[in-house]
Amino acid sequence: MAAITSFSLKIPSKIQSLPKTHFTIPLNLPIKPGATRFYSGSPRIHSGSTRIISGLLIQPDGGKLVELFVEESQRELKREEAYKLPQIKVNKIDIEWVHVLSEGWASPLKGFMRENEYLQTLHFNCIRIDDGSFVNMSVPIVLAIDDLKKDEIGGVTSVALVDDENNPIAILSDIEIYKHNKEERIARTWGTTAPGLPYVDEAITHAGNWLIGGDLKVIGPVKYHDGLDRFRLSPAELRDEFTRRNADAVFAFQLRNPVHNGHALLMTDTRRRLLEMGYKNPILLLHPLGGYTKADDVPLHWRMKQHEKVLEDGVLDPETTVVSIFPSPMHYAGPTEVQWHAKARINAGANFYIVGRDPAGMGHPLEKRDLYDADHGKKVLSMAPGLERLNILPFRVAAYDKTKNGMAFFDPSRPQDFIFISGTKMRTLAKNKENPPDGFMCPGGWKVLVEYYDSLASAENGRVAEPVPS
Repeated sequence: MAAITSFSLKIPSKIQSLPKTHFTIPLNLPIKPGATRFYSGSPRIHSGSTRIISGLLIQPDGGKLVELFVEESQRELKREEAYKLPQIKVNKIDIEWVHVLSEGWASPLKGFMRENEYLQTLHFNCIRIDDGSFVNMSVPIVLAIDDLKKDEIGGVTSVALVDDENNPIAILSDIEIYKHNKEERIARTWGTTAPGLPYVDEAITHAGNWLIGGDLKVIGPVKYHDGLDRFRLSPAELRDEFTRRNADAVFAFQLRNPVHNGHALLMTDTRRRLLEMGYKNPILLLHPLGGYTKADDVPLHWRMKQHEKVLEDGVLDPETTVVSIFPSPMHYAGPTEVQWHAKARINAGANFYIVGRDPAGMGHPLEKRDLYDADHGKKVLSMAPGLERLNILPFRVAAYDKTKNGMAFFDPSRPQDFIFISGTKMRTLAKNKENPPDGFMCPGGWKVLVEYYDSLASAENGRVAEPVPS
């Protein structure tokens, strides 16, 4: 729904009586610039494929951004080596996970999970690292193989990952093969084994009965050649951009839908409040999810075109906004998955994470209700192990205010003045080429949405759809 939320700050009178959460309250949020909790130290040090990050930005999980690329001078040798190894053909979602791992979004993971990492993720939503501390890890990042491939691999210690044209993508070494208990994985990740879960249907149900983990070395950066690669900034590139802009705070907003003015209200209000707290230059990371999404979501090309119009129309300030694509596939696993979304943004340099109602949620696949409680995502984030360094920004509801002809924070004293425009209603208006109430979405952004649904109608009617605007 277009009912969204804006964060409220409550200062308790007794700090010692606080629950063990990490909402943005004085327990872990600096109010004065001089009281900053950011890490500082010597300039960034490059050591092979591991980057030691310092400066004003929050450190990555484990203290190092773990990139898994082969050195450029060694890529041809690794490619030749890959041709001599047993090969695993990876699908589109597998490649998206290779992308995620290679750039360090899942730091400190060094490859597809071995069994001990998988079990910790599945049962604890976190992984113990070498120094004894924990980092959050709530969704399994695994690679499945079938019985035939397991037998073919036999006792070798390394395998090559290849695309559908047999081009080598990466080498997985010091491998471990273990049982893929699909029912347990589904139940623990989604909290249900009901049929109709999109990611399960796409990536798990028909996958192999074994998982293979190991150290990953990616031969070259993952590119999609879809006109959007320029938006796919890695965590290291994002950190460089935030540093270039002299950011003293980074607040991340994840979405997989078009941006309307209610979203913009949340983002601009968040920046205003961070300025009030004493930050000088908070930067927004507008970070649409770019991996697998279910069939009825607006495709990435159209969403990015719509987001560009939002900035062009001045709804968000380009000077204080970085738009980039998050390469992860979408699970729709609610409170479990939102931890992954938050953890990955720490590795990109964000120390604030905006969360509203029902993050990463979806409707129940069999019943007419939401699969998850709308408030559980933000509650889980406030308590999740390994996310203590991240400030969670919870929100109150916003909706369309008829008295102001625009999106505003909901006032319960005058409920008659507000309209809640659901996603279904928004799609229906766009499909019918009708305009929403003035002030709901910028005109340029709405035009893109209408064009998208018109392209769907053209395809359904047998006409050739217009290409996606670039």
